[in-house]
Amino acid sequence: MSEITVYTARKIITMCPSWPEATAVAVRDGRIIEVGSLESLSPWLAQNPYRIDDRFSDRVVLPGLIDPHLHPAMAAVLLPMRFITAMEWKLPWEHIEPVTTHDAFMERLLEIHESMDDPDEPLFTWGYHHLWHGEIRREQINSVSATRPIVVWQRSFHELIMNDGMLQHLALDADALSGSPQIDYKGGHFYENGAFFAVGRMAGMLLSPERFAEGMRRLREVAHYGGHTTLGDMALGIFDFDTELETMRRLLDGNDTPFRTILVPTATVMRLRTQGEERDAREYVDGLVEESSHRLRFGKRIKLLTDGAFFSQLAMMAEPGYIDGHHGEWITIPEQFENQAREYWNAGYAIHVHCTGDLGLELALDTLEKLQWERPRFNHGFTIEHFGFSTPEQVDRLALLGGSVSANIYYLHELSDVFTREGIGTERASQMARLASCFRAGIRTALHSDFTMAPALPLNSAWVAANRVNAAGNIMAPAERLSVREALEAITINAAGILGMQDEIGSIRAGKYADFSVLDADPFEVGANGLKDISVVATVFEGTVHEIQYHGAD
Repeated sequence: MSEITVYTARKIITMCPSWPEATAVAVRDGRIIEVGSLESLSPWLAQNPYRIDDRFSDRVVLPGLIDPHLHPAMAAVLLPMRFITAMEWKLPWEHIEPVTTHDAFMERLLEIHESMDDPDEPLFTWGYHHLWHGEIRREQINSVSATRPIVVWQRSFHELIMNDGMLQHLALDADALSGSPQIDYKGGHFYENGAFFAVGRMAGMLLSPERFAEGMRRLREVAHYGGHTTLGDMALGIFDFDTELETMRRLLDGNDTPFRTILVPTATVMRLRTQGEERDAREYVDGLVEESSHRLRFGKRIKLLTDGAFFSQLAMMAEPGYIDGHHGEWITIPEQFENQAREYWNAGYAIHVHCTGDLGLELALDTLEKLQWERPRFNHGFTIEHFGFSTPEQVDRLALLGGSVSANIYYLHELSDVFTREGIGTERASQMARLASCFRAGIRTALHSDFTMAPALPLNSAWVAANRVNAAGNIMAPAERLSVREALEAITINAAGILGMQDEIGSIRAGKYADFSVLDADPFEVGANGLKDISVVATVFEGTVHEIQYHGAD
């Protein structure tokens, strides 16, 4: 029989209400056999070989942190880019200072351009946002260089701007793009479906084997730095299904990767992938389960999308809409969305729906209600992803329909101040991600980063949720703040439930995987204000310790 390893700690927060705290946890073959104290574990230790590992004796142990919605492939594309952002970013290898004006953005872009030796090397930047950096279009980028191929990628990833050099490099001209929706050729502006078109044309650069592999290695480091032991890839195939899966198998499926990834494809990508084949998209998705490995898992889960990007103010908003009179953009037209949802609902899939605006949420709720009427299901896993704008009535309706929420609370921190003035006004901007309402309604509610839409730092997300402090230092809708325990639930046991893994991970109890995040402080002692300042010093993945290495991010 295998040896038992007993990890001791100053405090173990189990996230099990009936057995909330402990000081020792016994692990064998990657699973927890019991949690308690050295004294309470004595029956096990008296009859089995064991060793005591006390390296965490002055630390606090949580269940392994979980991000149920991020994008490894998007991160692999973006992380090799140069960041020019309005917010501070801490990455394991770099601390990026904020750039908050148009002039400062253009100066930084010029500085990067001039630092590059090869005049033909493409330059990609990420983090632009018009509410801080003003309007930047083709003409402004040409003032830096009209010959070097340059792409300024918007903060949301849902839009980008090219200069003459990149348009010529991709052989894109006005005739070729005439009449194309969501493309402004004159401005070099590609957004929503237009952005996906542009990504397809740039795939050879963005997905070159060396570049993409380096980006995926960086993503692995970012995930570990945040203390994760489980990730949800909530849009596998967003660029190229085969390239993404092959790279993840090569770089995220070995024993040196201290986390597992749950792979969720999008219905649109699967439909495009199977065009011209005899099998339909759902049949293809059904077969993916057989391609699972221990660290890369498929399941009966599918991603759908309703409305446009939050950062771009393309979220579909009901009346009164945005201050300037627009209402947003659909990613999937309502009729098509309903048809996609029905196909996967009737096949027993858990459906994850990208919703950012209250009108996008209304479409998702209308569809869920219709599907429940046609073919009732319990414990169905219909999850609203992002959950940007909503109404109190929609929260009540979601609870009645048995839905869940996986929210990006970081929207509130970065955008609520500027959105009050240049978006939707104070009332609705204050109530982004009304999470306390969800907890009160009994809705399973988790937090995610949608990395790189937010830093992949679960404790930072928990800090935003528990304080609702925005970038200007204002507390937004304090009635929607979570308690510290609720915030921790949202990055542990509730996040596990969003991925259908609550019986395997998310809390520390007998029988679950031995996944832990080791902290340098107790969240309950430091309180809500201190959550973002807690460091994760190590993770334990299925019983194996992985120390976290810092490379100057602090």
